[in-house]
Amino acid sequence: MSVAHDPHYGPWTIEQVMALGEDRGERRELMGEALLMSPAPGFKHQRASSRLWALLDAAVQAAGVSAEVLEAVNVVLPDGLFIPDIVVVEAAAAAEDPVTVDAEAVLLVVEIVSPSSSGRRTDRLLKPPYYAEANIEHLWRLELEPVPALVVSELVDGRYVERTVAEAGQETSIDAPFPLKVDPGRLVNPRA
Repeated sequence: MSVAHDPHYGPWTIEQVMALGEDRGERRELMGEALLMSPAPGFKHQRASSRLWALLDAAVQAAGVSAEVLEAVNVVLPDGLFIPDIVVVEAAAAAEDPVTVDAEAVLLVVEIVSPSSSGRRTDRLLKPPYYAEANIEHLWRLELEPVPALVVSELVDGRYVERTVAEAGQETSIDAPFPLKVDPGRLVNPRA
């Protein structure tokens, strides 16, 4: 449900963004002091997100890691507030049902690249430096077009370095932050 708000002029704070309340129709993120709004994702995106969530959740459990795999939660960064498509956080940070999680508790962030040109730019170029500044060790980016591909990156000397690119039609093993096998094509294909 959308709620009408007074017009806002000037820079935004995390507190002001959180005061806007929940809106399932759009995501509200804060990059520096700029408010970013994006529409709810489409079916292909949602399908990929739920299937990747299930793989990650099973991998976390199999590895015996004390963590929670969550979709679309508020992550507080040193200079912003993002809502990654999937995030793996330390179990203790999620135990009390918070509205936000601090970046220090995040083990992995997954961004599923939006099809719009501004969404692609945001997910590929603008968000990674913010995650790196927050010292989030693992960043995965799931590309949906032109063919599904999962780009697995790790933080090295303050920036992300690609370690693996899993392509559609190939089951690829990923070792960190916990082992799993994934074929990006299976994440997006509709069921018959």
